[in-house]
Amino acid sequence: MIPRRAFLAVQRALGRQAAVAILGPRQVGKTTLAHEIAGDLDALYLDLESRRDRARLAEPTLFLGSHEDCLVILDEIHRVPELFQDLRGIIDQSRRTGRFLVLGSASMDLMRQSGESLAGRIEYVELHALDVLEAARDAASADLLWLRGGFPDSLLASTNDDSFAYRRNLIRTYLERDVPQFGFRIAAETLERFWTMLAHGQGTLLNASTLAVSLSVSAPTATAYVNLLADLPLVRRLTPWRANVRKRLVKSPKVYMRDSGLVHALLGIEDLHQLAGHPIAGASWEGFVIENLLAAAPPRTQAGFYRTARGAEVDLVLQLPGANGLWAIEIKRTATPAPTKEFHSAREDLEPDRSFIVHAGEGRYPIAHGIEAIGLRDLAAALLPAGGG
Repeated sequence: MIPRRAFLAVQRALGRQAAVAILGPRQVGKTTLAHEIAGDLDALYLDLESRRDRARLAEPTLFLGSHEDCLVILDEIHRVPELFQDLRGIIDQSRRTGRFLVLGSASMDLMRQSGESLAGRIEYVELHALDVLEAARDAASADLLWLRGGFPDSLLASTNDDSFAYRRNLIRTYLERDVPQFGFRIAAETLERFWTMLAHGQGTLLNASTLAVSLSVSAPTATAYVNLLADLPLVRRLTPWRANVRKRLVKSPKVYMRDSGLVHALLGIEDLHQLAGHPIAGASWEGFVIENLLAAAPPRTQAGFYRTARGAEVDLVLQLPGANGLWAIEIKRTATPAPTKEFHSAREDLEPDRSFIVHAGEGRYPIAHGIEAIGLRDLAAALLPAGGG
């Protein structure tokens, strides 16, 4: 069992709210975490993909009312969206904290459904894939995490072959089961082609028109496909940073596959040797670093990238809450990083409080005035809020 930082976040949320939702992709560990949270508590677990458990909720108010004193865990709650209305009435009758723990794989859809019925009664905790602070002890284990991604069964597989097979099967599950479940009538082959195109374009600016032409669909349809993968949540749209400068800024978001292991599975990359020689290596590492840093960043952190028409660029800009200020982060898959002219130019525009270049090794040291080279684990640890929450 790999301890998850979200454990404390969920515990704290249950102490504040009647209902807590754990959001995250399929097979990222939500059910395992829920059972760990339940621990020695008086808890009832219901899997709403099971006909038996759905049948037990034929009269939800009556059934759940008879379990008023325990924590009720409702897994795959997006399968029964009408249940949120009943939960509202049950919560309002008792107003006890720690009443319901709900799990779902479609983050935006679940937030919309629950937000309409449980406004002011529910708190959301996102469970990310395993990251470097949870699952990497050194550079070698961090590279394995980069190759295989953060889905627990993929990372912990006995061999690279087993890990690759797991990820290919996970992709098929999303294509053939999960996407149709959320009401999208898209041929699995079409969506897999689209997904593979995004993997090839990891970290590039979103151009819906180009994607649409390649798939022979309209630009709005291509945008809808991106939205779907972002809602599952498998894709991240990193928005451009809106700096107050008199320069023409890039306006399109960058698109990243959120799990590096899925990027590699879609592109047929099975081991680190293949990955090191593949053209996607730099962009894959960039996306991997961004996901790990955002997983560690404190709540209410604002994130984006900065790029001007003249080429000034920062891979990741973080506006941290409180007095932590603005951080500018450049990402390089090298053991000997050096700031570029474009990074210096962007720093002049942004005037960040701290500037870093994330490198592929370990340790931290200054490399220019106001710029520090730093390993991924060290920077993630520096972002982590006090107390690990």
